[in-house]
Amino acid sequence: MNPLKQLEACGQSPWLDYLIRSLVEKGDLKTMIERDGLKGVTSNPSIFQKAIGESDEYAAAMKAFLGKADASVMEIYEHLAIADIRAAADVLRPVYEQTHARDGYVSLECSPYLANDTEATVTEAKHLWKSVERPNLMVKVPATPEGVPAIRRIIANGINVNITLLFSIQAYEAVVEAYIAGLEDLKAAGGDMSKIGSVASFFVSRIDASVDKALDGIADKGAADALRGKVAIANAKLAYARYQALFSGPRWEALAAAGAKTQRLLWASTSPKNKAYKDTLYVEALIGRDTVDTIPPATMDAFRDHGIAKADVIEQDVAGAQATLDKLKALGVSLDEITTELVKDGVRQFADAFDKLFGAIASHRREILGDAKPTLSIEPGSDEAKAAFEAEMEVWRKGGLIRKLWAVDKTLWSSADENKWGGWLNVVETELADIATLQAFAAEVKAQGFSDVVLLGMGGSSLGPEVLSESFGHQAGWSRFHMLDSTDPAQVAAIEQAVDLGKSLFITSSKSGGTLEPNIFTDYFLDRVGAVLGKDKAAGRFVAVTDPGSSLDKRAKAAGFWRIFYGAPSIGGRYSVLSKFGLVPAAAMGIDVKRLLETTRAMERACGADTPPSANPGVQLGVALGVAAKTLGRDKVTIIASPGIADLGAWLEQLIAESTGKQGRGLIPLAGEPLGAPGVYGSDRFFAYLELEGRADAAQQAAVAALAKAGHPVARIAVKDVWAIGQEFFRWEIATAVAGAVIGINPFDQPDVEASKDKTRALTQQYEESQTLPTEEPVFRENGISLYADSRNAGELGRHNTLGGYLKSHFGRVHDGDYVAFLAYVDRDPAHIATLTEARSFVRDKTRAATCVGFGPRFQHSTGQAYKGGPNSGVFMQITCDDPKDIDVPGHGYSFGVVKAAQARGDLDVLVERGRRTLRVHLKDVDAGLPELARAITEALA
Repeated sequence: MNPLKQLEACGQSPWLDYLIRSLVEKGDLKTMIERDGLKGVTSNPSIFQKAIGESDEYAAAMKAFLGKADASVMEIYEHLAIADIRAAADVLRPVYEQTHARDGYVSLECSPYLANDTEATVTEAKHLWKSVERPNLMVKVPATPEGVPAIRRIIANGINVNITLLFSIQAYEAVVEAYIAGLEDLKAAGGDMSKIGSVASFFVSRIDASVDKALDGIADKGAADALRGKVAIANAKLAYARYQALFSGPRWEALAAAGAKTQRLLWASTSPKNKAYKDTLYVEALIGRDTVDTIPPATMDAFRDHGIAKADVIEQDVAGAQATLDKLKALGVSLDEITTELVKDGVRQFADAFDKLFGAIASHRREILGDAKPTLSIEPGSDEAKAAFEAEMEVWRKGGLIRKLWAVDKTLWSSADENKWGGWLNVVETELADIATLQAFAAEVKAQGFSDVVLLGMGGSSLGPEVLSESFGHQAGWSRFHMLDSTDPAQVAAIEQAVDLGKSLFITSSKSGGTLEPNIFTDYFLDRVGAVLGKDKAAGRFVAVTDPGSSLDKRAKAAGFWRIFYGAPSIGGRYSVLSKFGLVPAAAMGIDVKRLLETTRAMERACGADTPPSANPGVQLGVALGVAAKTLGRDKVTIIASPGIADLGAWLEQLIAESTGKQGRGLIPLAGEPLGAPGVYGSDRFFAYLELEGRADAAQQAAVAALAKAGHPVARIAVKDVWAIGQEFFRWEIATAVAGAVIGINPFDQPDVEASKDKTRALTQQYEESQTLPTEEPVFRENGISLYADSRNAGELGRHNTLGGYLKSHFGRVHDGDYVAFLAYVDRDPAHIATLTEARSFVRDKTRAATCVGFGPRFQHSTGQAYKGGPNSGVFMQITCDDPKDIDVPGHGYSFGVVKAAQARGDLDVLVERGRRTLRVHLKDVDAGLPELARAITEALA
């Protein structure tokens, strides 16, 4: 009989502190049961990390699992781990039955991420118990302050528990109380206590390692050395004495009479950390009746070879054990402080192991899926940037902040109302569950034979569908898609002229239902369709997408709209593209929304709460953006996208600017700025390059390479195809929420957008009452171009006799780190876009300032938030114009031109109130005046 086998005769059960798939498959576990008297197996995150993360024997199982369907990192882990636990439990089942449920257990740890959350631990324990479906499973729960109350509830639910990370006798007493109380609860509920098994894992060698380190600082070396390697054993002996006392007396006897078993002490961490100690030290010193020793493989081999098994060693010289602890205290070393820190450190170590494990699984997942998801690489640009990025990544890893994000824990941001806005995180699964509704709608739209589909919306309700339309293009056999998000009369007229009113479907999209623009668009086109089809039939050509109970919801029901689709109240507008706000227009234009969502799901999983920062593409990008702005002063996010997905830039501008630009902080996104040589950029840039694989632009590639070489930070994203657009939506949503946390703002509100709306509302009401807007006097007028400025800005500009003089003075206010924004309340047509793009390029090249172009009022619901609420580093030129052909808004006392003018005035007023450097340029004839303005800018800066 080898020494391990002799432990049984001593009343102790040896368990193996190790589990790997081959241990069961090769028959080694069965051999150990027969040869060594092995009676159980324990696992923990560190063991699984080594087994799964550092070996190849799970590769085939992982590939087979993912071959059926993609899965999250947690789902993959559970699939692998639970299979191992079940297999080991089945091998140990005879032991379980022969010992009448005293032994034969396999332990599986609750996620260490939940160690400080009572409710989550209870939920996790129930989940694991149900998933494994083996009576000889023990769920491991750490003895943290939050874990102890969970133990009682788990026991009361009839689940076996292995309490881990026990170091102090006081904590052990609390654990025993929780166990006994849980049994009493189970008994009161009529449960069978005879089937409950539990152990309290008391850690040993880690105590000596910490105590020995503390003893290094003791002046009395002789006294200190006399205690080395003895404290952990002494502590364990006293714990065993408490075990004998706690499981005695009337209270326990009543439970024992009903079939309850004692919760045995289990000695854990029995491999000496100090190589100077005998390799079997702790196993030999802790032999005692009714105990368990979980032993690592190397220590088990050593004990089998030369260990000495003596019965009841644990009960010898208990008084000496107490004396040892008294001497330690007399030397000024606090065992309580050491054990408290060891619990925290144990949780950290297990969480770190989980991070490594999940990172390895995420890496294997990427390899197995091949090119099924886009890749991300970040070139920080400098050693300083790299160090700052890595430091913040470690903050996210140690703090488990991605899990806080997925839990929508508002303390991650500003502790405002962020917890109300997390619906976008699970939107893919939500919409896939309702995919039949969208597919039926698409079939109905096609069956009706509409020639055109027109989306009437603003901001988050329109920019996402625009990206889908521009990226996928017109789908053969489906309606042509159009979008109206401008109050410019020319643009309203252009949409009307482009469609067949008698054969068109109109989608009014507004989350709140109270947004001005979609409402007046609807007023106008209801009237126009009514003139063609008859007023009683017009509403039947309209679909509403809105939140339940909104004013639009009520209007659509009252008017008899054809269909009403509801968004989720917990999803903000700019995060809504993968909800009904994006998917209803996508379905109407013939895009396979199911395929889009299923493709997106790969990114959702890659960015999940169970994917550590090092493998999480959303966290990586978000940390890079946040650190660039907060630490490096690189807050101008320059978006470069392949021509096939170029429109993604406008959506990203809104998402980033409206989410992060507030409280004087944030990111200023720039889309559509022509690429230049590295020398034309300041040190405030961060470049994001989205490259469409197989359709990359060679000039873009060369320019980006030059920027990276010059030391600018660059994030490169490879987008497989247009179907991966949904993945980018989700990646950037996660990244923006992460960046918001790094910067320290609420990424889900938009206070300064609301300020502009309030100003516009007041001005339109004034117009309806008086038929006039407040008069303004220009500071300069020349050849159909007038300049307007408030008194402060006028004073800064000074007085000049020429347009060029004012422009030179205005752009002379641009300093390092500033940006220049052209805010044009004109028709957004190709000619105007080209003229303003040329002007911004010239300004950028001459001043090295970042440049933006926004068309009003569309940008108000997008980048306007950052312009007013973000850093005061913008120099703004607002461009307005006369409208040669205005259009009245039916049912109101104003026209589209008046609304546009009110929006421009309101927007400028808020910019002025925020202390921004502004100049308004009014053009009598926009087609002639805009090129003239561009020429004047060129001359002023020449």
